[in-house]
Amino acid sequence: MVTPSRSSEVNTSAKQFTVGGKVVKEGDTITLDGSTGNVYLGALTLIAPEVSGAFGTLMEWADEFRTLKVRANADNPRDANQAVEFGAEGIGLCRTEHMFFEQDRLPTVQEMILTKDESVRQACLDRLQVVQQQDFEGIFEAMNGKPVTVRLIDPPLHEFLPSHDQLIRETTELETRIKLQPGNAADVTLLEEKHKLLVEVEAMREQNPMLGLRGVRLSIILPGLVVMQTRAIMQAACAVKKRGIGVFPEIMIPLVGHVNELRVVQSTLEDVAKKVCQEQGIEVPYLFGTMIEVPRAALTASQIAEYAQFFSFGTNDLTQMTFGYSRDDAEGKFLQKYVEQKILPRNPFETIDFTGVGRLMKLAVEEGRAMRDGLKCGICGEHGGDPESIYFCHEIGLDYVSCSPFRVPIARLAAAQAAIRDRMKVGVLDK
Repeated sequence: MVTPSRSSEVNTSAKQFTVGGKVVKEGDTITLDGSTGNVYLGALTLIAPEVSGAFGTLMEWADEFRTLKVRANADNPRDANQAVEFGAEGIGLCRTEHMFFEQDRLPTVQEMILTKDESVRQACLDRLQVVQQQDFEGIFEAMNGKPVTVRLIDPPLHEFLPSHDQLIRETTELETRIKLQPGNAADVTLLEEKHKLLVEVEAMREQNPMLGLRGVRLSIILPGLVVMQTRAIMQAACAVKKRGIGVFPEIMIPLVGHVNELRVVQSTLEDVAKKVCQEQGIEVPYLFGTMIEVPRAALTASQIAEYAQFFSFGTNDLTQMTFGYSRDDAEGKFLQKYVEQKILPRNPFETIDFTGVGRLMKLAVEEGRAMRDGLKCGICGEHGGDPESIYFCHEIGLDYVSCSPFRVPIARLAAAQAAIRDRMKVGVLDK
C-alpha cells in the first residue's frame, strides 16, 4: 500500500509521483479503495458488489416503505444486468448514441453523416439498424418485462466526427511534413482527405452546440435516423417477445421545446412502430414520450401532454438552460466559489434547485397530468441518484427516479426515507 507522507511529490513533467520513496509512473497500475482512500500498487483482486446479507435485508425493508420506483440509466446489456441485480425496476434512460461510438460502428456513422448520396446514407442506416437491434434485444432480455425508456439520438452529429481543433493540427503537421519532404504521395493523398473532412466539420460547427441542431431538431432535419432507431427498437421488442420474454419499450423524443416538434416526429414514428408490429405479426405494448429539458416544454406541459404519453425530466440540461450555466464551464471556473460564498446553497448540478428548476418540474407534472390523466412522470438526469433530489421527486409526485446502476441501492433507501418522512408528517406511520 502507498502510505501518504510528507515526502509525497508530484512531478508533472516526468508524469510520475513519489510517495514514501516509491515512484509511480504514468502507465503503472494502482488500485484505489474508495471507502478508505488507500492506494495500492498494482491490480488487486476485485469482487463484484452484490445486494446480500444484512445489506440485502435493509434494502428489503426500504422497499416495503417506498412508493417511488427506482430505475437505472443503462446503455448496454451488461449495465442492464447490473441494474437488475441492484434492484432496478426498469431502465429510465438508454442513450442510443452511446451505441454509435463503438469502434466497429463509428466509421459507418461517419459515412452516414458525411455522404451527400441518399442511397449511401440509407445503406449506412440499414447497417446500423442491424447492430442497434442486437443491442436492444440484449437490453430487453436483461430487463425481462420491465419498462425500458430508450432516448432517440440527442447530441449534434459533429460529435461523431474528429474535432475541428484536431483536424487543424493534423492538416498543419501534414502540410509542414510535405514542405520538408516533398514527393511523398501518401502524405499528399492523406492531406487531401483531411482537408475534405475539415471542410465538412467546419460546415457543421455551431456557436453553441447545446442549443443547436440536436435532439428533436435533428430528427426533423434528418428523419431517416430516428426512423431507423425506432424500427430497431420495435423489431428487437418483437423478436424478444416471440422468444417468450416480456418487453415494454418507451420511446423518448428529446429536447422538445414546442408541441409541434413533438407532433411531427411522434406521428411519423408511431406509424413506424405500428408497421413493424404488423410486419412481425405480433403486438407489443409501447409508449411514446418526451424528455422535459427545455424550460418552454415545462411551461407548456399541457400542450406537450396532448401527444406525450410520459414525461422524463432531463435535469442536467434543464438546470443548464434554467440557470444559463454551461455545466462544464461553471463547475470548473466559478460554481464552487458560489457555493463557498453562499451565493448558491448547493451545486445545482448535484442537487435539484428546488425553487427554480424544481418549480418548472412541479408545474409540468401538474399541468401535464391535468391534460392526460395518469401521465407517467420520472427523472433521468444525474440528480436521480441524489437523496435530497429524490425527496423532492417524491414530494411532487413523480412515478420513478432513474440513476446509474451503482446508485440504485442509494436511491431505493432515499425513496423509502422520503416516504417515511411523509407519513410522519401526517401521523400515519404504523410500522
